[in-house]
Amino acid sequence: MMGAKLIATFLGVGLLKPAPGTWGSAAAIPFAYLLHMNGGFPALAIGTLIAFISGWGATALYIEGAGNTDPSEVVIDEVVGMWIALWPLSFGLWHAGLDGDIFPYPGWIGGFVMFRIFDIWKPWPVSWADGLHSSLGVMLDDVIAGVMAALVVAAAAFISHTYLMG
Repeated sequence: MMGAKLIATFLGVGLLKPAPGTWGSAAAIPFAYLLHMNGGFPALAIGTLIAFISGWGATALYIEGAGNTDPSEVVIDEVVGMWIALWPLSFGLWHAGLDGDIFPYPGWIGGFVMFRIFDIWKPWPVSWADGLHSSLGVMLDDVIAGVMAALVVAAAAFISHTYLMG
C-alpha cells in the first residue's frame, strides 16, 4: 500500500493543502521539463503513458475499500493531465529541433491555467469521466481535461506563431 500511496499522491505532493490538485499540477511541470530535456517529446509521451498506467493501478489500490472514490490527495491524475496539456509545447520544440531548455513560459503557463480550468469546471466529457466513480474515472477525467487544454495551447501557439509573430 505504501508504494500505491506514493504514486497516487505523487510522492506526497497530494498531501499539501490547500488545493492539492493545483499543487499536483504545478509539481508536474518541472518533471515534464526533465523528461523533455532528457528525450524530447517521445520521453514525455512515454512518461505520460507510464504515469497513466501506474497511476490507474495505484489509485485502484489506494481507494479500495475507502468510502471516497476520488480523494483529493490523489494527484497522479493531475500529473498525467498536466503532462498531456504540455504535449503541444514539447512536440513543437522537439519537432523544430529547438533546444528544450527554452521551454517557453507562455506555453507552460497557458497549459497550466487551461488544464486547471477544465479540471475544476469539468465540462462534458470531463464530467462524464468524473461520474464513473472508479480509478479509471479518476484518471480519465484529467486525461480529457489535459487533451482539451492541449488543444487550446496548440491553437494559441498556432495563432501566435502564424499571425502575431509573422
